[in-house]
Amino acid sequence: MLNFVNLFVRHVTKQNVLVKLQYSSQVLPQFSSEKYNKTRKDFTTAESRDLDYFKKILGAQRVLTEDSDVLPFNVDWFKNCRGQSKIVLKPKSVQEVSQILSYCNQRKIAICPQGGNTSVVGGGVPMFDEVILNLSLMNQIISLDAISGTLVCEAGCILENLDNYVREHELIMPIDLGAKGTCHIGGNVSTNAGGIRLLRYGNLHGSILGVEAVKADGTIINCLKTLKKDNTGYHLKHLFIGSEGTLGVVTKVAIHCPVKPKSVTVGFFGLDNFKNILKLYRSAKSSLGEILSAFEMIDREALNSSAKYLNQNLPISEYPFYVLVETHGSNETHDEEKLTQFLSKEMESGLILDGTVTSEPGKMQYIWRFRESIPAADLAGAYLYTYDVSLPQNHYYEIVPLLRERLGDKATKVCGFGHIGDGNIHIDVVVPEYSSEITNIIEPFLFEEVAKRNGSVSAEHGVGCRKPHLIHYSVDEDAIQLMRDLKNVMDPNGILNPYKVLPDVYE
Repeated sequence: MLNFVNLFVRHVTKQNVLVKLQYSSQVLPQFSSEKYNKTRKDFTTAESRDLDYFKKILGAQRVLTEDSDVLPFNVDWFKNCRGQSKIVLKPKSVQEVSQILSYCNQRKIAICPQGGNTSVVGGGVPMFDEVILNLSLMNQIISLDAISGTLVCEAGCILENLDNYVREHELIMPIDLGAKGTCHIGGNVSTNAGGIRLLRYGNLHGSILGVEAVKADGTIINCLKTLKKDNTGYHLKHLFIGSEGTLGVVTKVAIHCPVKPKSVTVGFFGLDNFKNILKLYRSAKSSLGEILSAFEMIDREALNSSAKYLNQNLPISEYPFYVLVETHGSNETHDEEKLTQFLSKEMESGLILDGTVTSEPGKMQYIWRFRESIPAADLAGAYLYTYDVSLPQNHYYEIVPLLRERLGDKATKVCGFGHIGDGNIHIDVVVPEYSSEITNIIEPFLFEEVAKRNGSVSAEHGVGCRKPHLIHYSVDEDAIQLMRDLKNVMDPNGILNPYKVLPDVYE
């Protein structure tokens, strides 16, 4: 075992800041199997003959077995989860993926599909010694139809690279995430990732026109249609969107890309309380209408953490709450004037205490950087409990003060931020180090409070290995059983991303 290991992870802001997380053997996260008290299922342990087969398909250089090479693929970027895999496979084609899965299914060797490894629920790292199937080399853009706006690409393409590519053709990707410089489009599809543009462009179930995926037995399912209307039979693509690699491995996607807006304007506002945020949101929908593309909420604790982390001054004075509004339109003068009028009107009404509006790219990036750096800021130098939940908007912020009171001085910080427009709030709890005592104070209390308010325990980050035992708070038992039935049909040996998404029967 190495004494010192450097794990390079890209924490992505609008500037793609490369963050180096330095680990020593003393600070590596606890094995997920121990942390979450899991028992290894009856899978075959890969042997030398299996390695020989993998090398025959991929060549020796695309089969990683050295501890120092494998370790970065075993640890998630939040340093919450750590697997024990001894093998990383890096296929370049769907045929190679098919051969690997067919072989592993026959041998009952468990597989952990992995994209950019930016999951915050441990969905992309193994629980035990599952073979990691990393798709980073499947990164080719296949086609772009500039008329229909349809992009076809492989699953290992990095989201930001795709966005840069389609922008050259006056289009944009319909999804925008803080992790865009590292996350893969295949991972985005497999988790049905949301992001800041969902308010304007909807979720991936609507944007994805087709997928190619490989079942556990190696069968290649070609649903790679590029049509916006196709009602011939069941919409099988939806089985693979959001199922986190448990029903099949997504290898290609066809995605509809909206037209690139001719004008983008950002407003950043300070507010006195959360009730005023909801009033402001209602006003924004009415005043800004069709150009409103993002409406983000940040509390004071979250923004101060980000400002300290970035060592930069806030765009406006300090207030209890902040709202970041972005508009996408076709006339820069008209759109900026519209947002400026909105700011003036709501400052007169007293909803907005202070604010700024800009359409200059550098200034917009400066403002967005504060929002997008919050997770990295909260992670720096401490242990981070991060929760991704959806709540009805009138209950959106209620759990944050409840947690502050419940944790008291046991937490360094409790903060909330997220997407008001779709009801998705991110709640961060920062503590000096992980402890089961803190975990038991937060969980299941937080999820019980979400359930009381008819919310969801997973809004956009998925279930992974951290939430299977919690999905009953959001999904009834009959629906969970139907999910199990689908899993048994698609993957009867259970080799695809085991220990993820679905709770074991005894749980």
